[in-house]
Amino acid sequence: MLALSTQSADAAVKFENIAKSSLSTNEEQTDYDDVTTYNNFYEFGTDKRSPAKLAHRMTTRPWTVEVSGECEKPKTWNIEDILTGFQLEERIYRHRCVEAWSMVIPWVGFSLGDFLKVHQPTSKAKYIEMRTLYRPEEMEGQKSGLFGSSLNWPYREGLRIDEAMHPLAIFAVGLYGEHMPNQNGAPIRLVVPWKYGFKGIKSIVSVQFMEEQPLNTWQEQASREYGFYANVNPYVDHPRWSQASERRVGTLFGREPTLMFNGYEEQVASLYSGMDLTVHF
Repeated sequence: MLALSTQSADAAVKFENIAKSSLSTNEEQTDYDDVTTYNNFYEFGTDKRSPAKLAHRMTTRPWTVEVSGECEKPKTWNIEDILTGFQLEERIYRHRCVEAWSMVIPWVGFSLGDFLKVHQPTSKAKYIEMRTLYRPEEMEGQKSGLFGSSLNWPYREGLRIDEAMHPLAIFAVGLYGEHMPNQNGAPIRLVVPWKYGFKGIKSIVSVQFMEEQPLNTWQEQASREYGFYANVNPYVDHPRWSQASERRVGTLFGREPTLMFNGYEEQVASLYSGMDLTVHF
C-alpha cells in the first residue's frame, strides 16, 4: 500500500545525463503546452483540460511500485530507486489516441523489458497486468457519481509478455527533459508507441506477471469498442468513427493518414504474425 504525503513531485525538475535514443522519430515535436494541457486521464475528469487543472491534488511522494505474480524475484520499488536504477533515455515517439488525434512527444524513460527481466519471470508468465493509483480523495474522477465513475477503478491495463519485452516499450518518468507532470501520469507510466493512447496506463503502482490474459479497464467497460491489443490500425475503425486519418494536436488545419502500427510496422508487425487483427483489435 502507498503512504499518503503532502509532497508532490516537481514536474519542472530537470533530469541530468539523459542518453539520446536511436529509436526516436525525427518528426517535429508537439508543443509542450499542448502535451501537458490536452490529456485523457479520467481519474481527473473526462474533459481533455481537466487533468491539467486538477491533477496537482495527487501526491506522488512517497511512491512505490509493487511487482508480483509469476516471477522469481518479486519486489516493491521506491520510485527514487527506479529513477536511479535504470538508464534513462529520451525517446521521441509518435502518440496516437483512439479518438483520432496524435502528438509527437519527447519522453524520458527506460526499457520496460530491462525492468521486467530484473524480476526473472517464470515460464508461466505470459502477460503482465498494471494498475493505476486508487485514491478518490485526490483523484476526483474516482469518486462515486463524478466524471468517469462508472469505470471499475483502479484503472488496469495489460500486455502480452513479448510485447512488454519489445525494445520500443518503455516506462516513462518524464517528458521534455523534465520529471513527469501529474496530468501526464506522474511519476511513472507506460508508453507503447504502436498502440492507442488508452493503453499507456498512468501513475502505475503495481505490475503483476500473469499466466492468463488480464481484462483491461476499457475492454471491460465497452468490449465492442476497445480490445485487449489496441494496435493502431487504419483498417479497423472504431464503431463510432474512422481510424483512417488523424489530427495532429497543435496544427490548425487538415488531417493526415494514420500509419499502420502508428508508423512502427517494420519493428512490431512480427509480434502479430498470423493473427486476424479485425478480431484481435
